[in-house]
Amino acid sequence: MGAEKQNSHSLAFPPPLILRAGRYLPTLIFLGFAVNLILPELASVEESLQVIKTMVLWAVLLAALAQVIRYMGSGYLLHSIVANVNQKLSVSRGALITIAAASVGLLAGGPLGNGAAIYRWVRKLGISAEASGLAGTLPTFFNNTILVILGVAGILELLAAEELSSAQFSAFLLILVGLGLGIASVGWGKQHRKGFMAAAVREAAFFSRALHRPYNPHSTETAVLRMFAAFDVLEKGGWKRPALGAVLTIGFDMLTLYFFFIAAGNQVSPSVLLVGYGLPLLFGRLAFLLPGGVGIVESTMAALYTGLGVPGPIAVVVILGYRMFSFWIPTFLGFPLAAYLQKE
Repeated sequence: MGAEKQNSHSLAFPPPLILRAGRYLPTLIFLGFAVNLILPELASVEESLQVIKTMVLWAVLLAALAQVIRYMGSGYLLHSIVANVNQKLSVSRGALITIAAASVGLLAGGPLGNGAAIYRWVRKLGISAEASGLAGTLPTFFNNTILVILGVAGILELLAAEELSSAQFSAFLLILVGLGLGIASVGWGKQHRKGFMAAAVREAAFFSRALHRPYNPHSTETAVLRMFAAFDVLEKGGWKRPALGAVLTIGFDMLTLYFFFIAAGNQVSPSVLLVGYGLPLLFGRLAFLLPGGVGIVESTMAALYTGLGVPGPIAVVVILGYRMFSFWIPTFLGFPLAAYLQKE
């Protein structure tokens, strides 16, 4: 009974949503310019421009359509999570909230800021605190789970093709070990919730001291309690439709990248597409100090695709085009959407 009360409290009071665009947006823009200036060094400007001139327009339009469907998938993900507790949220409104919250998360607390924004905007629609809390927690869990599966599949594919250097293998193995330990710790925490909570607070306090930042344990406690509340719902069988929403979200995002390869006249096999997609995005999520994994995603994608035989000029154009459609355009659309949702 006490755990249920704690879960209800955590769902009703998410971390505060504080958007400091003036502080973080210039850094994000600077990183974007840096990446777009450095990445083309893999190929001459003339070669990259030639690839752009010969790109197939219908494939670029299909890439744009895939991104639209991707966000409808994310809207369905929110819709299905809310439906698990007999609440209603339209798919289109869920898609708008996802886009806006992603932009907020870049500038205000990463996944915690993203979840807090989703909670507030879903709650403002008259949806219960429990459903709003789940909507702010579960999308990150489902999407990251799909990326972990794709990342592991990519590593296995590289191992089978003997394309991994010893340094890359060590780095990827370290990441897998870290993910395994994280999953094991969460599994242990479900059975020992008080101990997990105390450990999470100690770890968060340690990192705050190391970064010379003030620390309030309430935000950590809230995040952990919301995570447990979400797991309780999943254990009751409420995971199937949200999982479908996550598959649609990630699947059509990958299809965007595939259409850019077609547009550039270099259609790749599904295995090559998978290797170059899952691992870089997983690295970008893990590199939480860089907003949106800017620089990490692009450079890792370029290294993997060129290593798998994609010509440098094509890899550069495809990666920059994909990131423009999947990250930069939604990010800058998200800021006015966030302002609209705040004032609505």
